[in-house]
Amino acid sequence: MIVSINSSNELVTYISENVNRLIAYSPKFITAVIILFIGHYAIKIFKKLISRKVRKREFEPTLSKFLIDILIWVLRVLLFVTFISKLGVETASFVAIIGAAGLAIGLSLQGSLSNFAGGILIILFKPFEVGDTIEAQGVSGTVVEIQIFVTKLLNSNNQTIFIPNGILSNGNIINHSLEGIRRADLSISISYDSDLKKAKDIILNVLEKNDKILKEPAASIEVVLLTDISVKLAIRPWAENENFSKVCSETLESCKIELHNGGIKMRNQ
Repeated sequence: MIVSINSSNELVTYISENVNRLIAYSPKFITAVIILFIGHYAIKIFKKLISRKVRKREFEPTLSKFLIDILIWVLRVLLFVTFISKLGVETASFVAIIGAAGLAIGLSLQGSLSNFAGGILIILFKPFEVGDTIEAQGVSGTVVEIQIFVTKLLNSNNQTIFIPNGILSNGNIINHSLEGIRRADLSISISYDSDLKKAKDIILNVLEKNDKILKEPAASIEVVLLTDISVKLAIRPWAENENFSKVCSETLESCKIELHNGGIKMRNQ
């Protein structure tokens, strides 16, 4: 009977102590929960405000979205650390764990971080934009999309090309669209028996008749090479970017027809 009374007293004491602890701890818990909810909604409001400001100032959409996302996640991590510190959890070791994890992730993703940095540089300094035709890393095509880690091109064969931004930002880039106009470098070879002046006049007439070829800068026709069997002529008309391919094909086709009609013999080299 004495054992039963003692056990009952111990149970009451245990419950009383834990209730007192819970009552003493409840202000910390309530404060931490309030901070969590207020912080959560404050971050959402902050995200809307900064997104609105960025849109008004017309920043680069890809870069601004990415940077806003990074900022929001940093704020969420800080909110979480504040939340657990209010609960009484020691944050020093927790922050050390986050730092070590961040270092390990950074070392394992060196290539991706390089591509990320390259994407930031491309977006900031704009060596090219969406819609430009470029040559880089041994390929050429029209820029379809500039992502944070890769740039997406579409070539003339309708093939999609992905170039990592790290090597793209550190390599040579030829932007064919930046100046608005391009010069075509075409060549035709004629035999030594043909009248050189007549051939140049025929080609010049072809260029003048094509309304896609610009008058300024003026096109040029020059002798660039004398081989064993032919005289090589360089034909260099200027055209707007959107007409460039047509100017190249139309010029070669018309020159072939008109030179043949004019009695000019063409050679393979």
